[in-house]
Amino acid sequence: PKPKQTTMVFTRFVEIGRVALINKGSDNGKLCVIVDVVDQNRALVDGPDTGVKRQAVNFKSLSLTDFVIAIPHSARSGPVSKAWKKAGVAEKWAETSWAKKLSARAKRASLSDFDRFVVMVNKKKKNRIINAELEK
Repeated sequence: PKPKQTTMVFTRFVEIGRVALINKGSDNGKLCVIVDVVDQNRALVDGPDTGVKRQAVNFKSLSLTDFVIAIPHSARSGPVSKAWKKAGVAEKWAETSWAKKLSARAKRASLSDFDRFVVMVNKKKKNRIINAELEK
């Protein structure tokens, strides 16, 4: 019998140059780059173009993205910034459904009471039109 071909379950690994989203703390919602792995719980991250200062962050506070930029081990902020701009990470991130969902969630959270009322009225109008077309 031929041995089974196994496939990797995970595709996003903690590696130097991996772009991550910080999901806890004062930098919540900002993108950063993993510059070095401190130990099994923390990584040294830097985000010179996103306002994230160079710091050690717990892996539980990071969400790994699909993007990887080519930087050397323990690169300083200058080369990280150049590699970030060269790879066009900010533009690529803005096109992802993940980023669009986060921005929509933030926009929805900032709505006033009247704005929520307008959204409800418009949704009702849209549903009436759809139901009228479906009943034909």
